[in-house]
Amino acid sequence: MASKKISKLTQSVHAGSFGDKLFGGATTPIFPSSAYDYEGVETAPYPRYFNTPNQNSVSEKLAALENAEAAMIFSSGMAAIMTSLFAMIKKGDHVIFQNDLYGGTHHAVTKELPRYGIDFTFVDGSIPENFEKAIRKETRVIYIETPSNPTLKITNIKAVADIAKKHGIITIIDNTFASPVNQNPIDLGIDISTHSGTKYIGGHSDICCGAAMASKKLIQQIWDSAIHFGGSLEATTCWLVERSLKTIVLRVRQQNQNALAIAEYLKTDSRIGKIYYPGLKDHPDHAIAKAQMPGGFGGMLSFEVKNDVRKFTSKLELIKRAISLGGVESTLTLPHLTSHKKMTPAERQAIGVTDNLVRFSVGIEDAQDLIDDIRQALD
Repeated sequence: MASKKISKLTQSVHAGSFGDKLFGGATTPIFPSSAYDYEGVETAPYPRYFNTPNQNSVSEKLAALENAEAAMIFSSGMAAIMTSLFAMIKKGDHVIFQNDLYGGTHHAVTKELPRYGIDFTFVDGSIPENFEKAIRKETRVIYIETPSNPTLKITNIKAVADIAKKHGIITIIDNTFASPVNQNPIDLGIDISTHSGTKYIGGHSDICCGAAMASKKLIQQIWDSAIHFGGSLEATTCWLVERSLKTIVLRVRQQNQNALAIAEYLKTDSRIGKIYYPGLKDHPDHAIAKAQMPGGFGGMLSFEVKNDVRKFTSKLELIKRAISLGGVESTLTLPHLTSHKKMTPAERQAIGVTDNLVRFSVGIEDAQDLIDDIRQALD
């Protein structure tokens, strides 16, 4: 079927999965070896070189789902993000970031880049022209995250990519919240798409991994740094990631549907304040989200509880408190206590992370059951 473009559903099952050629099994075997013969091959497989059979298998599936030429699987999302970033920059360079980022990324940038003599600027990503205004002659990378964590702000991907290409600047995106099912930034002109695979790629709250997808040329550049930084992933976890990816389309579509239903319910409850979900028609960036997220608006939403938010979270029965997201079970967290804790209160306030903000990762349960759980906890 090489001449026919197949759907994501089919790619999620078949891409990269070469099966068991020895015994005819349907699933890819686990190849745990860390020692391979070096004769007769250009490069012998070695885990730190990101080229073992299980690493290659899951990387091929990820590339297919993201419409990329190539991909790499990492030991965590931060390993994927920081390796991709450092592979593109050096001392004296300048990077532009949107100001509302995942707290771990924000902390890594502000702590690590100055140590290496790399300057950076944060801008309001809701206005693409802000990126262009911040460009200097030494700017090498523009980094965005959309939808953003945790307030689901939408950055116009194509507009930012066009600005960067005009100035010869590399673009990197954190595509975690959208997942490869809902949004493919490379199709919109982004150079490198990264993910915390711990979330939707793994999907079952039992895997820690990351991913980067790009052209073969850029993946080679990332690989040149990655083999030194050592953020590789071992065979068994790679196999689990490949297994999980076979259901990512089914999982994410159900999460999309549930999240929209819950967001619409929250609008009707007077005990809820601000609601952040790009699938709502009154979201300020709904039209942009609809254009660049053809697969759906995602399973993440955030909202403010007007009264005692910690009492509310303690009364939930189905929905669990957890610091991660993207699993088949519904979880929530208070970002000011978890994902954005390392930011100062002023920095959190600037991007809308208030002390009563709840970040909700919607699972695949029945939507009405989740709504009933929220309602009884509010009661």
